[in-house]
Parts: sequence; structure tokens; C-alpha cells
Amino acid sequence: MTVNIKGELIDLRQPKIMGILNLTPDSFYDGGKFNAMDRALAQTEKMIREGAFFVDLGACSTKPGAEEISEQEEKNRLYPILEKLIETFPKQYFSIDTFRSNVAEGCLNRGAALINDISGGQFDPKMMETVGRHRAPYVLMHILGTPKNMQKKPQYTNVVQEVLYYFSEKIQQAYNNGINDVIIDPGFGFGKTLEHNYTLMKHLDLFQSLELPILVGISRKSMIYKKLAITSDEALNGTTVLNTFALSKGVNILRVHDVKQAKECVDLLQALQ
Repeated sequence: MTVNIKGELIDLRQPKIMGILNLTPDSFYDGGKFNAMDRALAQTEKMIREGAFFVDLGACSTKPGAEEISEQEEKNRLYPILEKLIETFPKQYFSIDTFRSNVAEGCLNRGAALINDISGGQFDPKMMETVGRHRAPYVLMHILGTPKNMQKKPQYTNVVQEVLYYFSEKIQQAYNNGINDVIIDPGFGFGKTLEHNYTLMKHLDLFQSLELPILVGISRKSMIYKKLAITSDEALNGTTVLNTFALSKGVNILRVHDVKQAKECVDLLQALQ
């Protein structure tokens, strides 16, 4: 279970942490906290110190109902901070959370390590070809609809089967576009009801049949805080519980706001094995 990042083989049998760096003013949990250079640098340093193997930069909010910003605005938010981070932390692996091929291209040219696409290539037909040309790893996520409409009554006959089928098609498309390293993300909260999310979580081990690394991003999401009738600020404990469960189901990467607590989950579970 390895991925090739810039010629280095990374073994994902030991689960890795992906720290979230939101460069947006409006993300659901920490929007506006880290979208200035000094705060982005300080938060990145903190996450690396706490054990983040990847740092995932996103400059376009994809929370439910989010309005899409222009491509230029996304580049303006991303490029200067990415350049400074790569200069400051040259050994760190930076992931780019974008669904636009031009943004991905610019970031890969600047030294980003991988692309994390919520749309699995659905929103930009040139995305997979762009990532394939750069020989970069690709996080392929499942989404039903778009961020603007995805939570308006999403429906499935069998959510697990349908998400698995989506992946089997999209993985082949990625390979056809020259992408060698695909990481799959079931897309918790992206076109799914609470019940859909928990059904997917319960059956996460079935996704191992695809024989690819699995990334899970449930950090402080509504599937936790709505279920517990709390706020996202209070959802760290719930996040830790579900991250632990996900790891027990064979997940390889946890995408989180709170790196220290996620790393402790990994370390303690590794000690038990």
C-alpha cells in the first residue's frame, strides 16, 4: 500500500495524518482563521510539529450551499501562501484541495505534492489529464451533485454499492489519464444524509476491495455535531471516536483540523497491533 510522491515511495500501511489548512474566509469550522500569510505559516508549523505528514491547502469553500469563487480568486489566495510554505518547509508534502485543472497545474508547477479533488474529475474534464501529466498522486472523492445543491435531499438505492461502483469507473478513468497513484475518499457529507454517512462508515472495510489507499475526512463535520446536537467547536471528541473507528476499518489517511489528537489515535492503535 504505497504511493509515489516525487519519486519517493510512501508506505501507507502505517496511517498518515493530513492536516487541513483552510485559506478561505468562510469554511464551516475555521474559515478566516488562517487565510493570512503569518497565520498560515504558524498553523502549518504547528501541524507539522504535531505529526501532519500531509498539509492540505484549500482556497475555495466546498461546504454545503457554498458559492463558487472565481478561478483567479482561488489562485490569488493559494499561490503566494503555497510558495512561502514550500520555501519555509521544503521537505513537507503539500496537498491542494481544488477541482480546477488550471489551479492544480499552477500548484504542481510550484512544488505541490498531490491533488485532492472533491469532484473526482466531474467539475473539470481536464483535471485527470493534468494530474496524470505531472505523475502526481490523486485523491479521488465521491460527491453527488455540487456543493451548492448536494445536501438537498440526496438519494441512493444502496449508498455503499453506488459509491463503490462510482469508484470502479473513476479509478479506471484516472489510470487511462496516466495517474498511477489513486487515493479514494468516500466523501462524507458530500451529497449524503446522516444515515448515508453512517452506513458508509459502518461498511468502510468493503472499500478495501478496491486495493487502494483510503482517505477519510470527517473532522468536526455535521454528521458528528448534528447527531450529538452540539456545534462544530464541540465536535473534537466525536471526531476522535469516528477516526478511531475508521482506522479499525483499514483507513490509511485521516484528514483533520486537529492533528495532535488524530496522531494520538494512530499511535495508540499501532501500539495495540
